[in-house]
Amino acid sequence: MTEATASIAPPARVLATPVALDFIAELTARHGPVLFHQSGGCCDGSTPMCWPRADFIVGDTDVRLGEIGGAPFFMARSQFEYWKHTQLIIDVVPGMGGMFSLDNGTGRRFLTRSRLFEDGESTLLDLP
Repeated sequence: MTEATASIAPPARVLATPVALDFIAELTARHGPVLFHQSGGCCDGSTPMCWPRADFIVGDTDVRLGEIGGAPFFMARSQFEYWKHTQLIIDVVPGMGGMFSLDNGTGRRFLTRSRLFEDGESTLLDLP
């Protein structure tokens, strides 16, 4: 990182759309504090899973990407190695949520969209 970029904040690794932020607020009001863990692809594909914060144990191999709507957002370190060049944008679409995710049964589900960081953003994140 150069002296010129040292004062510029790095881009967020995870963001949420306004619709997702409203849905997070709704789930938080109903269930208390929540957190997200980006699924690695097993039973529920690669969907962002929303859990009551007290019911999910974050592991030593999980990476905290940031926070959306007051909810911390995590991903397994091994998965992060593949996604570290992308910004995750959490959205909400009609459908069934992940089997154990709080969005299940609401008729809506969280969806991860992504975009590659631009070269200047990658520099701020110290990406190779």
